[in-house]
Amino acid sequence: MMNVLLSHMLLGLSLAAPIGPINAAQMERGIRSGFFHAWLLGLGALCADGIFMLLVYFGVIHFLGIPFMQTFLWLFGFFVLTYIGVESILNARRTAVRLHAHKEAAVKSLAAGFFMSLFNPLSILFWLGIYGSMLADMIAKYEAREVLLYSAAVLTGIMLWDVFMALLSSSFRRLLTPGLLAAISVASGLSLIGFGVYFGLEAYDALFG
Repeated sequence: MMNVLLSHMLLGLSLAAPIGPINAAQMERGIRSGFFHAWLLGLGALCADGIFMLLVYFGVIHFLGIPFMQTFLWLFGFFVLTYIGVESILNARRTAVRLHAHKEAAVKSLAAGFFMSLFNPLSILFWLGIYGSMLADMIAKYEAREVLLYSAAVLTGIMLWDVFMALLSSSFRRLLTPGLLAAISVASGLSLIGFGVYFGLEAYDALFG
């Protein structure tokens, strides 16, 4: 049982590791506001992941696969990611000049992670595809309590990666020069805008393609 638990935790780690909007946003937030805010952003995304997991478990997530909902999610993801990316670039100078004085509402970081993940169609595809197939396999092999336990292990793996990203980004905040910190903040912002543009193009293709 312990081996299965650890394997699902490792799965969560490996699924969270690839560079995406959340990792880019965590890096930017940790550099700008420190460990706590980067961790909160990851926690917000984790809450959205938990919602997706429940939707898959109860079979509701298929509703999000209809074309109208997909287009809506692409558009909303475009606006959310582009806004956060532009904000990151605009705040790059403040990151460098007022590195230790900058304060930000904790709820803003939590909400940013939550909505970035909630309206990210790639998250929906991930949970529907990977977790959906994994859930079907687990239900065939294990009892309901074990299914919930192993699902929680996946979320735990994701949470561990979020903590690692928060530590990494906040370490950069302490070790790098103000100029490099500003450059990383700009690069993170451009990355988020890039993901946003991708979502926007997908929405355009769905509407007019």
